[in-house]
Amino acid sequence: MSLRLENIDHVINGTSHIEGINLELEPGSFNVLLGRTLAGKTTLMRIMAGLETPTRGRVLMHGEDVTRKSVRKRNVSMVYQQFINYPSLTVYDNIASPLKLAGVPREEIRQRVHETASMLHIEPLLERYPAELSGGQQQRTAMGRALVKDADLILFDEPLVNLDYKLREEFREELRELFKARNCIAVYATTEPNEALALGGYTAVLHEGRLLQYGPTEDVYHRPRDVLTAEMFSEPPINVVPAMVSGSEVTFDHDVHFPLNRDLASLTPGQYQFGVRASHIGLAPQAQDDLELKMKVDIAEISGSETFLHVHNERFHLVLHLAGIHPFSVDQEIKVYFPTHKIYAFDRHGDVVHIPARPGAR
Repeated sequence: MSLRLENIDHVINGTSHIEGINLELEPGSFNVLLGRTLAGKTTLMRIMAGLETPTRGRVLMHGEDVTRKSVRKRNVSMVYQQFINYPSLTVYDNIASPLKLAGVPREEIRQRVHETASMLHIEPLLERYPAELSGGQQQRTAMGRALVKDADLILFDEPLVNLDYKLREEFREELRELFKARNCIAVYATTEPNEALALGGYTAVLHEGRLLQYGPTEDVYHRPRDVLTAEMFSEPPINVVPAMVSGSEVTFDHDVHFPLNRDLASLTPGQYQFGVRASHIGLAPQAQDDLELKMKVDIAEISGSETFLHVHNERFHLVLHLAGIHPFSVDQEIKVYFPTHKIYAFDRHGDVVHIPARPGAR
């Protein structure tokens, strides 16, 4: 089954929530909707499901126009952030509920529930009630109810946001494996770039109801079309520094100059925005063309075994994503090394005009 959205707009009380979205999802594909809060992810999924009707445009499934068909007439399942289970039903009956409503024979229900519970590693819990389950087990039950239906389209609205880090890692891995064997379309909403990268498949980057870019996840990450997509698909957001290119060199902040290297030689003279990912800036030079910058520390955020180091000079701020623990004092003067061979260049309108030949590690 394919799913195609054509020129979708959605306006509520004069406010546009979705604007001009065209998107085609292939059978058997795993798709991530990546965007900040209020980017339009949930609204778009509700339109896909038939819970909302677009103000303009069409939704086509199997090539059939289903824009005005209700969710009851579409073979769709949805998993939400909250653990939505029937508290008075056992895990078995929770998972079986959509099959019972559809009038599926009892023996087939039993077989499909056990198969689904086995995939989700909750088969020993089938006789328990939701109140007797952990948060992760409750979410597996909710997912089981969505998966057992064998829907053409399964929608996940940030389903792991309320789980702890370890459980989220386990779920992501299992989701990838689960959908390798299914021919349905999966759509998964998240605000986290790293989660999109971990899930793989295809990613649609959304911002304020508009689709910025869609394609294979790794391709969108390494080859963003514009500065906004690059910022959305980086955690922390990609560093953006204004720059001027002349015939032979690049100038940052009127003081820092470096020669146009082979990677940037194709840029015509003019104003640009240069982007470098936080994980690519270091405290020591890694390559011959790394640019040394004198900066002052704003704050060092230590998170587990990594540090997010915020620094500034008189003209711009940078964020470094460093492995390990690096304590610094506020206003401490340090040197950081900016990799000129890993620069993304964006023109004055924000469109990408240069992608680094060696994008390197995430």
